[in-house]
Order: sequence, then C-alpha cells, then structure tokens
Amino acid sequence: MARVLDWVNQQVLRLSMLALLLTSCVLTYSVATRYFLKISTDWQDEASVFLLVGATFMCTAYVQAGRGHVGIEALASLLPAAVNRVRLLLVDVVSTLFCVFFSWKSWTLFHEAWSEGQTTSSSFAPPLWIPYSLMALGMSLLTVQLLLQVMVRVSGGEVRGVSHG
Repeated sequence: MARVLDWVNQQVLRLSMLALLLTSCVLTYSVATRYFLKISTDWQDEASVFLLVGATFMCTAYVQAGRGHVGIEALASLLPAAVNRVRLLLVDVVSTLFCVFFSWKSWTLFHEAWSEGQTTSSSFAPPLWIPYSLMALGMSLLTVQLLLQVMVRVSGGEVRGVSHG
C-alpha cells in the first residue's frame, strides 16, 4: 500500500508542477495582453486560482509522506524518545480525524456543485465542481497517507519519508 501511495504521490507531484508552470504562463499572458494589446481577459484569474487550488491540495499527501508540513519541534528535543513516539502517534490520529471530516465536507461541496450546476459569479463562470473535486481528492489522499502512517506506527514499524526516485 505504501508503494502504491508513494507512486500516486509522485505522479500527483508531477501534475502539480505542470499546473504551477501553466499558472505562470496564464498570468504572464494576462499581463502581456493587458499591457501591450490593451485587451482585458476575464478568465485568467479564475483559471489560475483553480490551478493553484489543485496544486496545493493535491500535493498535501506528498508533503505529509516526507513530514514536510509545518510543525513545532520544540517538544521533540525535550521529550524522551518513547514519549515522543506517543506524541507523534497522537498528532497523526488527531490529524487523520480532522482530514476525514475535511474530506467528507469537501466531497459534499463537490456533490452540491456538480448536482446543482454551480458556477462562479464571473462572466467566465467556470463550474465550481472543478476546484471542489481537486480539494476533495487532495484531502482524501492526505487522509489515506495519514491513516497509513498511523497503521505503520501502531504496528511498530517506522514511518519513512517519500522516495524521490
């Protein structure tokens, strides 16, 4: 399971890098057409936000696999190793519970946007199911990553970081 999730995280990371590159191209195009051609574009802001939302949420599991999320490590150096392991387990369990709730609410938002045909209020009016689906999928991947880390820790294994190969 860990290898499959690692592979998925690697593929999502590649797609997210592409989304960031595309975002920079869209915004550069927008600035250039406004400045040089005096043409206003109404789609670039929302397209860029959608791409950034996708890249951000979809990469959360990859970042978690490497323990790259912001954490306060002041206690880690003060606590004995056994107590620190329990602390890490508790943090992972609470994080998993939060992410399960966040995933569920994200899938609810996606379903509402899809079934009701919700769009943004701009003249471009892209469907809202797009960012909601990326948010829901990203949070679901993060939930699976955290659950895997909890199961490994409970079984006495060592939680390893992501491979960069």
